[in-house]
Amino acid sequence: MSGSNQKVQKVYYRIGEVAAMFKVNVSLIRYWEREFSIIKPYRNKKGTRFFTPKDVENFNLIHHLVKERGFTLQGARDYLSEKKITDANPDFEIIRTLENLRTFLLSLKEEL
Repeated sequence: MSGSNQKVQKVYYRIGEVAAMFKVNVSLIRYWEREFSIIKPYRNKKGTRFFTPKDVENFNLIHHLVKERGFTLQGARDYLSEKKITDANPDFEIIRTLENLRTFLLSLKEEL
């Protein structure tokens, strides 16, 4: 099993790791946490935030709406509450899949 290509998924991510995933400042992650009620990190006694994979998935959706599609924060909140997270997620997954496919095809084209 050591040679497999399976991704290891952590149980919790620190705020710096989440910020690095999206190439944003830690302060933006804290801000989005306050602005969007769907983000609920676990906090230890010292107050350190620990984000679950579901939180990271929600950050990914928020990042997509705000940074890639150009939604305002209020617009993203309205979209998420109107569509409900479960309805918004399939749209997001389709877009991510198509982007990954495009990247793969472009890399394949360069190899040829």
